[in-house]
Amino acid sequence: MKQRNELVEFIVGLAMLVIGLYLFTGRVSVSSSFFSSGIYYGTVRIPTGAVFVPFIIGIIMVFAKPESFLSKLVAGLGVLIILVSIIMSVNIRLETISLYEWLLYIIAIFGGLGLVCRIVFAKPKNGEKE
Repeated sequence: MKQRNELVEFIVGLAMLVIGLYLFTGRVSVSSSFFSSGIYYGTVRIPTGAVFVPFIIGIIMVFAKPESFLSKLVAGLGVLIILVSIIMSVNIRLETISLYEWLLYIIAIFGGLGLVCRIVFAKPKNGEKE
C-alpha cells in the first residue's frame, strides 16, 4: 500500500480552504444600519439611542457603588445589549454568481476543510505516540 504524505495533504487542504474562503468573501457585501433607522426586535422598533440606556445606568451604578455585584451586572448587560444590537443590524448579501463559481467555491471550501480535518483528527498509527 502506498504511503500518504500527510503534511502535503494538510497544506493542500489548508490552501484550498483559504483560497475558497477568499474568493467567496470577495462576492459578499456587508453593510450596517445601526445608527440610521433603529433596531428591530421582531416587530418592535427600538431607537438606536435607547440601547445605550442600560449601559449608562450600569456605569452610574458602578461609580455610585463600586463593590456592588448588581452594578457590574447591569453594566455588563448594557455592553452585551449594545454588541447584540450592532450584530443584529448587519446586512450580509451575496452578489449574483454563476452556478459554476458557486460549485467551485463549495468544492474548494469543504474539500479543503475535509482534507484538513482528516489530518487533524486522524487516529495515531500503531508505532506513534499520542
